[in-house]
Amino acid sequence: MAKFILGKKVHMTQIFAEDGRVVPVTVVEAGPCTVVKTKGEKEGYTAVQVGYGNKKKINKPLAGHLKDLSNFRYLKEFRVENTEAFAKGKVFDVSTFAVGDDLKVTATSKGKGFQGVVKRHGFHGSPASHGHKDQLRMPGSIGATDAARVFKGTRMGGRMGSDRVTVDNLELIKIDTDKNLLYIKGAVPGARNALVTILAAGEISFVEKKVESKEEPKKEDKKPAVEVKEETPKEEVKEEAKVASSVGLQPREDKKDVSAEAPAKAEEPKAEEAKAETKEDKK
Repeated sequence: MAKFILGKKVHMTQIFAEDGRVVPVTVVEAGPCTVVKTKGEKEGYTAVQVGYGNKKKINKPLAGHLKDLSNFRYLKEFRVENTEAFAKGKVFDVSTFAVGDDLKVTATSKGKGFQGVVKRHGFHGSPASHGHKDQLRMPGSIGATDAARVFKGTRMGGRMGSDRVTVDNLELIKIDTDKNLLYIKGAVPGARNALVTILAAGEISFVEKKVESKEEPKKEDKKPAVEVKEETPKEEVKEEAKVASSVGLQPREDKKDVSAEAPAKAEEPKAEEAKAETKEDKK
């Protein structure tokens, strides 16, 4: 039985081995993957459909197919001998692999557009000596003229890249289970963020699906603070009104303001009387 996983190519880098050698590696972010469907007698073959990645919006047929599951961006099918260990909703990640595994990696290569025969098929080109102007990268003769047509499969210029490429015997150097990263020795086909399929010998080990609790914190019942206003007795209000009228001020409702301002303004007539006495003394 083989173990498999889906992921995306992140970038290339290099790490140091235990003996000090520098090893070029490709970093692949793999998993977690979820079992979506198992196929058996009804379909005529045994296989497992796996979902990977997330997508914001999906159409209604796909939403019905992924009922009670996440909105997966990629769905991939793998042939297996027995589907008893697989059940809908089971999750597996990079922990199912081990350092030293021989991997078989499949991805879509980079698209290079229209290319000539030198880059596309490895032609060495014409001689660069005298008499070969503008002929260095030409394809040259393409065959006999008797058929008066181009035979299928003739190596000529054309679209290059965007092909399904598989690379075998790639060694797994390092595993980062916290970030779901696989460090694979050598180059992996495809551009950055390209979908990568990884296979190896062994059995898949499933992990428990993490369920985030959505319990809301309990709100404490806070009673609104009630302000208590102290009412001044009527007798004090009447006395303050008399003092204010004698000074020539209007009575106020606030007890504190009246008590603070009344003595300051009550001194004003005394100052005027003192000035009048000084004038009489001078006369």
